[in-house]
Amino acid sequence: MATFLYARVSTSEQTLEHQKTQAEQAGFKFDHVIADHGVSGVSVLMKDRPEGKRLFDMLRSGDTLVVRWVDRLGRNYRDVTDTIEEFIRRGVVIRTIINNMTFDGATTDPMQMAVRDALVRFMAATAQAQAEATKEAQKAGVANARAKSDDAYRGRKPSFSRSQMALVLDLDGKGSNVSEIAKATGLSRQTVYRIKDDAAGAEKALASWGL
Repeated sequence: MATFLYARVSTSEQTLEHQKTQAEQAGFKFDHVIADHGVSGVSVLMKDRPEGKRLFDMLRSGDTLVVRWVDRLGRNYRDVTDTIEEFIRRGVVIRTIINNMTFDGATTDPMQMAVRDALVRFMAATAQAQAEATKEAQKAGVANARAKSDDAYRGRKPSFSRSQMALVLDLDGKGSNVSEIAKATGLSRQTVYRIKDDAAGAEKALASWGL
């Protein structure tokens, strides 16, 4: 009977050493360390990972599998529940470092089995929900950063409309002074000067904002 530590290191913030240290500090001793690096727990099933497949081949009845939490097995609800159920059928004991939880096939009591299976499903669902929430937060962050970048590229939004700009240029061409144009268009004198002095720039600003 052997004890395995399985680690999945999917981001730069995670390390194998950190997961090993956590296990050792929790009192676990293991004979084998199996780790998949840079593998998504959402899109890559446990059996399809290089080391995950190796783990399936190595585990035998009576062995103990230690994981930091069920999210290291995966963040896909169906995959996690299928993996845990398969290991339990083989007679493997699964233990988590966080909360020191144990899942095995030792009990034959229907009620205890139902509670165990419900807990496995709850934890698997939580792992997937966390992954989906993280993905949505990342998408929102990317969209926000892109919007800020676009705004910086476009510059300040024009304080005048295309019709106001056209009226400024028309009145200026007819010889109206700045004060008269400002009054007629409802724009400030400074804005009128900017349009008069750089009509091409004013047009570019409107176009970049889709106005």
